[in-house]
Amino acid sequence: MEDYRQRGNLQPNQKFLLKMKNFLKQTAKKGLEWAAKNPKKFFTHSMVFLSVSFIGSLIQGIFFPSQSTFKIKPPNLYSKSNTTQQINKNQEKEMEKIVNELKILKMKRDRKEFQKEDSLRIEYLYNQYQELQHGH
Repeated sequence: MEDYRQRGNLQPNQKFLLKMKNFLKQTAKKGLEWAAKNPKKFFTHSMVFLSVSFIGSLIQGIFFPSQSTFKIKPPNLYSKSNTTQQINKNQEKEMEKIVNELKILKMKRDRKEFQKEDSLRIEYLYNQYQELQHGH
């Protein structure tokens, strides 16, 4: 790339951009010098600007609320959504089925019709009940 500034063949839009760049540098330099010389005025102007911006933001939020307010969803741990409630209901139904089957096995034991497979089934049902109860 050639440096157009050295050759002097600047196009009109490039001349404009170069002038704007120099103008912004000079303005920023003057502004910083003024802020260093007048710290109290700079602080006052800054606070006025921030206060007006804050009040303007409040007015905008109150009188012209945005259409998409707070679409952030909280984590499922802290909210009782329909799916969470449905999962809890399903767990309760499963636990109820396990309790009913255990009652049937207890009646079988009382009638002295108990077998080795039944004790294995009781152990399995107990473990499954514990998992459902503790949410693992």
